[in-house]
Amino acid sequence: MTPSEPDRPRERMHSLGARSLSNAELVALVLRSGARGRDALSIAQEVLRAVDGVDGLARASAAALARLDGLGPATAGSLSAAIELGRRVASRPVQAGHVLRGPEDVHLHFAPRLRDAARERFLVLLLDGRHRVLGDATVSVGTLTASLVHPREVFRPALARAAAAVVLVHNHPSGDPTPSAEDRRVTSRLAEAGELLGVRVVDHVVVAERGYFSFQQAGELGGDV
Repeated sequence: MTPSEPDRPRERMHSLGARSLSNAELVALVLRSGARGRDALSIAQEVLRAVDGVDGLARASAAALARLDGLGPATAGSLSAAIELGRRVASRPVQAGHVLRGPEDVHLHFAPRLRDAARERFLVLLLDGRHRVLGDATVSVGTLTASLVHPREVFRPALARAAAAVVLVHNHPSGDPTPSAEDRRVTSRLAEAGELLGVRVVDHVVVAERGYFSFQQAGELGGDV
């Protein structure tokens, strides 16, 4: 028997695996069933068009999804829950003892946690003398300014964990990782404070939807990750 259109994503997943499915097919599997004479795949395609693809889907709230044609509170909630579960799996904390190989490694670990955030978040990644990860801490949430990101708050977790070095990490909700003038002022101030405290700032990585910027790679910080 040939599977009907709504069943094809499920059949393909069982035979080829979830990675073989399109974004619309994955959404259709979460929705499970159609509505008002339309199958789940058609509704999934319309939802993705309405929110401008999977990036828009990741940013949409359950309430916003529930207002879309073909979805209701229950299916929108299931979809939001699936997205949040995927986000949590992808944004697992960097494992203690992991050795950082470079800013690409920092971006790999923090992008899932930060790139869809609606507000700027500033974190500090704590390293030992061999650049093994000790942990990380959130310093502030909000527009990055010198008043919000004070050296005292940045280096408090580093001193508490006896970290030898830190990597500064924050996101740009605009999607553009290019650092602002304020980003550069904050970085310079924190690097100077780190020298006085004996905790080296080896990099500041700006994470965004369109990639990342590394102050160390750009030659604006002297440390090596």
